[in-house]
Amino acid sequence: MGKIKSFLKRKNIEFSFKRYFVDALSGMAQGLFASLIIGLIIKTIGEQTIILLGENAVSNLLIRIGDTAMSLMGSAIGVAVCLSLKAPFLVVCCGAICGAMGSTLGGPAGSFVACAIACEFGKAVSKETKLDIIITPAVTLVTGMLVAEFIGPAVDALMKGLGAVIMNATELEPFFMGIIVSVVMGLVLTAPISSAALAIMLDLSGLAAGAATVGCCAQMIGFAVISYKDNGFGGFISQGIGTSMLQVPNIVKNFWILLPPTLAGAVLGPVSTMVFKMTNNPSGAGMGTSGLVGQIGTLTDMGFSTENLLIIILLHFILPAVLSYLFYLPLKSLGKIKDGDMRLEI
Repeated sequence: MGKIKSFLKRKNIEFSFKRYFVDALSGMAQGLFASLIIGLIIKTIGEQTIILLGENAVSNLLIRIGDTAMSLMGSAIGVAVCLSLKAPFLVVCCGAICGAMGSTLGGPAGSFVACAIACEFGKAVSKETKLDIIITPAVTLVTGMLVAEFIGPAVDALMKGLGAVIMNATELEPFFMGIIVSVVMGLVLTAPISSAALAIMLDLSGLAAGAATVGCCAQMIGFAVISYKDNGFGGFISQGIGTSMLQVPNIVKNFWILLPPTLAGAVLGPVSTMVFKMTNNPSGAGMGTSGLVGQIGTLTDMGFSTENLLIIILLHFILPAVLSYLFYLPLKSLGKIKDGDMRLEI
């Protein structure tokens, strides 16, 4: 037993909650931000400037950059996870491939699991033989693919299960549908799975898509506002127009921080479906305020008008900020949430 502990310590392999659900998840969130999220923002800028200015080389270049960055999400997550687990250089290189394999079969969550496990196996055999240049990448890649094959169906089943909940909710009265769709889609957006992919897979549209957008906005704007003291303006922008998934490691450490934006989404869902009757299209429904794609989709679906723009500003930005902060205050006073609980390690 002592020899095993000594070996694991020498290889910098530590089986702990913090290592995988805080450090590695933090790396995963940054990899996602550096590929899918920033790529989507750049692509959206390119698409919108074409609408405003017509076809031009700069806008087309931005779209290509965005598409390329988004397509390499799995690789970016793989490298980020391996670096967060302090893997040697050869394993990090293989992590890019394992991430891509995991992403193909299971999205962001598939990338994370495939890379985390493959990385530890790669570290275990690294520099243990004279054929290290062959053995280390071979073990890392084979492990990554096997894990991806195993976890992919599970992630797919999870996505279908969530989809069934949402589709059943769309058949309810607008009040209950608004609450369920807003909360579920908001939580999916913050979790390490793709809310955008889920919305497109389900072909969410109409009032359900509008409620989904509001729920996603509540998570992003809510976290951006209540964590401002911890993260400043940079963190505000990273979460507000980037992704609330950056908070996943902190949610694991203190689940209470998830409550304010989730409650805000639950309140605003029915307001969206019953009062303002907001709608959206499938491509914008799961994006929230990420790259302002959700807002562009809403205007495209509801029509460009001053009234609709004001409704978007109110339900997508102002009310999520105000309600999240109001729900945050009592939790802060009760000591459930403390300064530093939402600090981002970026």
